[in-house]
Amino acid sequence: MRIAVVAAAALALAVTASAQSAQLGPPPAALVAALAGAPVGTTGSASRAVVFPVGNLRAQLADSIAEAKARGSAGTTLEDFGGYKLMLSVRGRSGGAEIHAHWDDVMIVEQGSAILVTGGRVIDGHTNAEGETHGLRIEGGSRQEIGAGDILTVRAGTPHQLLLSPGAVFSAFVIKVHEP
Repeated sequence: MRIAVVAAAALALAVTASAQSAQLGPPPAALVAALAGAPVGTTGSASRAVVFPVGNLRAQLADSIAEAKARGSAGTTLEDFGGYKLMLSVRGRSGGAEIHAHWDDVMIVEQGSAILVTGGRVIDGHTNAEGETHGLRIEGGSRQEIGAGDILTVRAGTPHQLLLSPGAVFSAFVIKVHEP
């Protein structure tokens, strides 16, 4: 069930991103709700469907750009359903290396491009009580260029890092899926 909900959310966001990039406009709320298997017009985490209008999402992303340029990153959790979270993420510079012990990341790239480094070894890594490891960089690993419209997943336990060109802005819709 959880996989179906996450897949539906990823598909709905991907359709929205693709439609926007093609200037076709967002998909109708009925499509988003149908993909989530719930009635149209409901809101809130207790509902069977939660719709995030594309205009609101784009406004939140735009508001985060200045903060990301100043601090390196910015974002917000749209909704936390316990087993998964829907988030917006904006980066204004390269991030450090990360390993999430219990969370898969599914990203739908909204804007910009980056190099995704996965695998390898985290340099100067420190793990907190929640099992999240943060370090300076990844040594080794494989590199893939990612950009607007791409959908990717990084499984729990996988070292990863996003590298941006100087002055670049990168934004994505992120679905974090809890893995026991």
